Amino acid sequence: MEQRTLGRTGRSVSIVGLGTWQLGADWGDVSEGDALAVLDASVEAGVTFFDTADVYGDGRSETVIGRFLAANPNTDVTVATKMGRREAQDPANFTLAKFREWTDRSRTNLGVDQLDLVQLHCPPSVVLSTDAVYDALDTLVADGVIANYGVSVETTAEALAAIARPGTASVQIILNAFRLKPLDEVLPAAREAGVGIIARVPLASGLLSGRYTTETEFAADDHRTFNRDGSAFDVGETFSGVDFATGVRAATELSGFVPEELTPAQAAIAWVTQQDGVSTVIPGARSIAQAKANAMAGTTGPLPQEYLDAVRSIYDADFRAAIHERW
Repeated sequence: MEQRTLGRTGRSVSIVGLGTWQLGADWGDVSEGDALAVLDASVEAGVTFFDTADVYGDGRSETVIGRFLAANPNTDVTVATKMGRREAQDPANFTLAKFREWTDRSRTNLGVDQLDLVQLHCPPSVVLSTDAVYDALDTLVADGVIANYGVSVETTAEALAAIARPGTASVQIILNAFRLKPLDEVLPAAREAGVGIIARVPLASGLLSGRYTTETEFAADDHRTFNRDGSAFDVGETFSGVDFATGVRAATELSGFVPEELTPAQAAIAWVTQQDGVSTVIPGARSIAQAKANAMAGTTGPLPQEYLDAVRSIYDADFRAAIHERW
């Protein structure tokens, strides 16, 4: 699989990585054995980048990755974690003392002395414009606690604020065929600044797999059930903030333009990797088969123009008015 430099980290990572929210919580139950099998299958398929967070299963995702790393000490995988959402989203909490507390916990969970990449986990917008926050992160780098830092954001404005900071190594943002706004300013700004882009939610919480109907039901502990109104966290994280029925119809339409050799999910993932400025994309997986299929999307050739045109036309017709200005 193609490797790209992840912004200012200087690290080479696979263009398709693995998001591990599914291995922690909020997507239905995944056993530890199944989670370890997903990690193993991903690495075998060429994945060299895992993304996790201290809040996924309250540390379960990090701990499972830590056990995988301990059992595979020679595996060349970059692990990015995130911090800041285990406590109240009060800007006053984003201090050096808190950062030390949070990163110490993640280092323990992952079983490492130094974290490869730590991202602020969708903090309040004001945090991303606060000098003291970046000073604290720079201190952690100088102390050797973390090798690099970045941010995970909800909006393009937040991404641009972080990109403007000289120490920001990467920005993680939602980018998929139903969420095109980052193409306008964020990716060009990141390319200019040398900041890596980690694209998350590439399948719009599974909508772009083309497998769902309006009758599809999800487990009670799956965020696709309990967060459709945004009552638990930003609704943009669930189905990219699009109306479920509209998303199902649009995904069915887009599936008609998928090349024969690809599944709709693979085409959607490949589309993200082929956007200029994207370093890596992090689809999640709950099974070995999903992990392998996702990784295969990183080995496909350029998508046909018909598919690219369909992405634009469907977005303009079904989603632009509802979501473009919101995120």
